[in-house]
Amino acid sequence: MIPKRILQKVKHIEIRTKGLVNDLFGGEYHSVFKGQGMTFSEVREYFPGDDIRMIDWNVTARNNAPFVKVFEEERELTVYVLVDISSSGGFGTLNYLKSDISAELASVLGFSAINNQDKVGLILFSSKVEKYIPPKKNKSHILRLIREILFHKPSNNGTSIETALDFLMNVASRKSVVFLISDFLDDDYWKSLKLANKKHDLIGIRISDPAEERIPDIGLVKILDPELNEEYWIDTTSKKDRSISEKLISDNWKNFNNKSKKNNFDVVNVCISQDYVEPLMSFFKKREKRP
Repeated sequence: MIPKRILQKVKHIEIRTKGLVNDLFGGEYHSVFKGQGMTFSEVREYFPGDDIRMIDWNVTARNNAPFVKVFEEERELTVYVLVDISSSGGFGTLNYLKSDISAELASVLGFSAINNQDKVGLILFSSKVEKYIPPKKNKSHILRLIREILFHKPSNNGTSIETALDFLMNVASRKSVVFLISDFLDDDYWKSLKLANKKHDLIGIRISDPAEERIPDIGLVKILDPELNEEYWIDTTSKKDRSISEKLISDNWKNFNNKSKKNNFDVVNVCISQDYVEPLMSFFKKREKRP
């Protein structure tokens, strides 16, 4: 049975994110994700000004008059939200955990999609695929996705983005819009990411906490790596040690950003110390200008 606090949190997320979708994201989403091309609708008589490349020569020959093919935009999209629910999602030094922000982002994207008559599916993953919910398009379905993100306890501690993307490639037969929500504390997934990005419209949403990038001076601290389940001590009073650690972290993210650009992988950076509305809106506006 789902705890009452989880249901309350789901309701809170629903109220907050539906308001954002109605006020901000709905129109932006519609403008950016317009469908997967054109589908044949009918033939009709040629009118002056019609594109002659659209003439259906077979129908024209049978009727002794020019006819053109009419195409309509294929509006409905399939959207997949891949959410990293590994142990590092339980980290948070401010008012939110990374997992809370992941749930809110999935909710915003989910409600934006169903408002646009698109279907939404969910893949939860740690070092393996923990749960798969096939795409549907109704409100109760979105609320179920939020509950699963908040309530589902991973059976494994680690993270394997590669496994999640490989699973996606098996279940998503047609081109889809895919949002990959993770802190990207993983490696060896770029080959799978490149393949997925070639087939689908893949967008990464990187969740971070300020304390992961700038270590505070709080003395001798025992650190638990939740994914490796290993403990070690850090002397945060040592400016030298803090600088070394921060440089390693900085270099790691520079490498991530460079590989993302090299692979044409769009990434939205969301820090839990800031509202996610601005980076999402910025992404939508940037995408809208893309030819």
